[in-house]
Formats: sequence, structure tokens, C-alpha cells
Amino acid sequence: MAAPVCFRSSRKISPFARYFLQEKRLTGSLVQRLCTATTANNSSQNSHTSNNGINKEAEQKSDSSVADLEKKLKDEGDKFETAKKKFAEDLKALDDKYKRALAETENVRTRMRKQVEDAKVFGIQGFCKDLLEVADVLDQATQSVPSEELKKNEHLNTLFKGLNMTNTQLLKVFSRHGLTKLSPEVGEKFDPYVHEALFEVPAAEGQDGGTVAVCQKTGFKLHERTLRPATVGVFKS
Repeated sequence: MAAPVCFRSSRKISPFARYFLQEKRLTGSLVQRLCTATTANNSSQNSHTSNNGINKEAEQKSDSSVADLEKKLKDEGDKFETAKKKFAEDLKALDDKYKRALAETENVRTRMRKQVEDAKVFGIQGFCKDLLEVADVLDQATQSVPSEELKKNEHLNTLFKGLNMTNTQLLKVFSRHGLTKLSPEVGEKFDPYVHEALFEVPAAEGQDGGTVAVCQKTGFKLHERTLRPATVGVFKS
């Protein structure tokens, strides 16, 4: 410690010593700078290494998240397609049931309308059948009177005319309500819908087989529906 004081006081320092001191200061400054730079470099490398590790970990997590999202998206897409297919099948089934129900409803409406119309038209069918017996009695009564007796007996003739007028008026009433008389002529073609064959007779000359030979009892139709077929005899074929 005494030597520096002596140097400052005397200020007699050799050039060699002065050079040595300067080099020592310069060397110390360089070493200090070098140490500082090395420390900074090491710190930078450590920080870079740490950042790389963090980035890699973040990338791994990001890749894992993307894969999970893609898997979830695929699962949701499969579920959506399945639900869509089921919905389409249910819609088709409901549409078929709806169309069938509409068709059935329309059929029921048509049948009910037809039944109502038939009830209006053929509601008097039972009543007409009962009146047919009255018409048959009047026919038999008028046909059973001999024409010779009509000329001899005036009272019988008057009664006969009254029966004919009653029968004619009854047929007019029948016709007004759609009830028409079926009285087939000889040689008329046999129709199973309006005729009832009771027997067959040999075909006469000039007559075709399967035609009406004789009418035993007249029939009646109610609005194109056979209420009672006419009973006839038919020529053999």
C-alpha cells in the first residue's frame, strides 16, 4: 500500500511500468467484456432451447387437438348421415301411410255416397215388392173374364173396365217411381238377368233355341235393377 502512495507523490513511473498498467487495465476490461458476452450468449442459448421445447410441446398439443377435432367431426358426420337416412325412411313410410289413408277415405266417401243414392232410389223396393202382388191379382182378374160374358152382362163389363182402369193407373204410378213391367214376347232372346227359365220346350219351326217360348208370370225392374224376373219357358237349343 505504501508503494502506490509513493508513486502518486513522486509521479516517477517508468515507461515499462506505465505500459504494464495500461495492458493490465485493457486486459481486465476485455476479460470482463468477454465474460459478459459469454454469459449473455449462454443465456440466449438456454432461452432459445427453452423456447424450442415450449414450441414443440405446443405443436404436439395442437396436432393432438386437431386430430381429436377431426375424429369428433367424422363421428358427428356419421351420426348425421345415419339420422338423415332414418329420417328419409320414416318420411317415406309416413307418406305411404298418408296416401293410403287418403285413398281409403276417398273409397269410403264414394261407397257412402253410392249407398245414400241407392237408399234414395231403392228405398221403396220393399214397398214395391208388396204392391206387385196387387198388380198380379189385377192381371189375373182381368185375364180370367171371358169376352163372351162381357157382351152379355153389362154390370160385369163395367166392373171389368174399372179393373182395367185400376191396373193401368197402378202401372202409371209404378212407372212414375221407376218401376217398369217385364213381359217378354215369344222369340225374345233369353236373358238370365231379367228372365227365370222354368222349363224347356222343343223349338218350333222358325224359332231359335235359347229364346222365350212362353211367359208365365210378368216381372218388374226398379231403376234398371231387376226386382222380380219374369218366369218363362224356353225353346231347346
